[in-house]
Amino acid sequence: MARTGQHGPLTGVRVVELAGIGPGPFAAMLLADLGADVVRVDRPGGAALGIDPAYDLTNRNKRSVLVDLKSEGGADRVLDLAERADILIEGYRPGVAERLGVGPDACLARNPRLVYGRMTGWGQDGPLAQRAGHDVAYLALTGTLSMIGKPDEPPVVPANLVGDYAGGSLYLVVGVLAALQHARTPGGAGQVVDAAIVDGAAHLASMIHGMLAAGSWQDRRGTNLLDGGCPFYGTYATSDGGHMAVGPLEGQFYAEFVRLLGLADAFPDRWELARWDELRAAVAERFLTRTRAEWTEVFEGTDACVAPVLSLREAPHHPHLAARSTYVEHSGITQPAPAPRFSATPVSVRGGPARPGADTDAVAADWDVPGLRTDHQD
Repeated sequence: MARTGQHGPLTGVRVVELAGIGPGPFAAMLLADLGADVVRVDRPGGAALGIDPAYDLTNRNKRSVLVDLKSEGGADRVLDLAERADILIEGYRPGVAERLGVGPDACLARNPRLVYGRMTGWGQDGPLAQRAGHDVAYLALTGTLSMIGKPDEPPVVPANLVGDYAGGSLYLVVGVLAALQHARTPGGAGQVVDAAIVDGAAHLASMIHGMLAAGSWQDRRGTNLLDGGCPFYGTYATSDGGHMAVGPLEGQFYAEFVRLLGLADAFPDRWELARWDELRAAVAERFLTRTRAEWTEVFEGTDACVAPVLSLREAPHHPHLAARSTYVEHSGITQPAPAPRFSATPVSVRGGPARPGADTDAVAADWDVPGLRTDHQD
C-alpha cells in the first residue's frame, strides 16, 4: 500500500496493533481511516471468531505482518516495531502482554514516548479483571443495558455497538490521541491508556445519571422521554410491516407531526402523562393505515422529525446518504465511509482489508525492521 501524500490528519503517525477481536481492531481501523500507518501484528492461524479476512472491514486501510509471539524472537520483533511506533494497541487480558514479553514496561523501555493503549472489557484491575466477558455483560453491569427495551420484556441487546465500539473503541481512540498529544509536548512522555468498556459504557450514560439524580428519569426502561416511554419519541409499525421513527420533542416540531398525522386536535396537552398510553395507541393506529413509503412521502421535506427505519442494505441508497457518500464501495464491498470529515486533510478508504502477513516485507523495509522479513522468520 502506498504511503505517499496526505491521507488524513494522522498521516505520519505509526500504530502497532496486536491482533485481537472486537473493539481493538475497530479502534485501529479508525486510526487508519484518519491516515495513520497501522501495522497489525497477526498471529499464525488467525484469531478466534475471525471472519473471512477478505470481508473484515475493521482491517481496512491497514497493513499486516505475521509474528508468532510465542516463538523464539517473536517478542523482539514486536519490540522493534514498538521502538519505531507512536501508538501500540493490545486487547489481551491483563498480564498476558507482559507474559509474552511485549507489556508496557518492555515497550516503554525501548520507546519512552510510546503511547501504550490497552483495550479490555473489565479494565486492568478490579475483582473481574481476569474474567472472560463480552459486550452484553459489560453493558449489563453498568446499568446501560437496563435502559434498552420495553418495560415488560427483557432488555434488548444493541448488537455490539454500545459496548464494544462506543464504550470501548471510541474511548480508546480518544485516550491514545490525547496521550499522543501529551507525549509530543515539551517534557512529555509516553504512558499507558487503560480503556475499559465498563468505564466507557458508564460514561456514555452521564446525562442520564444527571436526570436520574434530578428526578426526571425513572430507573425503569420504557418509561422515560428518550427510552421509548414517550409516545412521540419511538418507532411505529406501518401497514406493510415497515416502521417509522418518530422524534418531534420540541413544540413546533410536534405540532407539525400531529398535523400531518391527522391528530392535531386530539391531544391538546402532549405532556399529560396520564394520557400517554392513549396517545401512543392513537399514533400507532394512524401509522397502520399506510405503508412505510406512503408515510415517508407524507413527512418528506418537513420538520416533523420522522424518518423511515431502513435496513442495512437499504441505507446506502437513501438520497441524503448517497449525496454525502456516507457509504462507499471499495474492493467490491459497500461499506461506511471514514468519519468524521476534514476540510484540509480529507480521509478515504485507501485499501481493502489487510490479509494476514501480506505486508510483512514492505513493513520491514518501511519501518527499518529487517528481522520481520519473511526470509528471517523461524
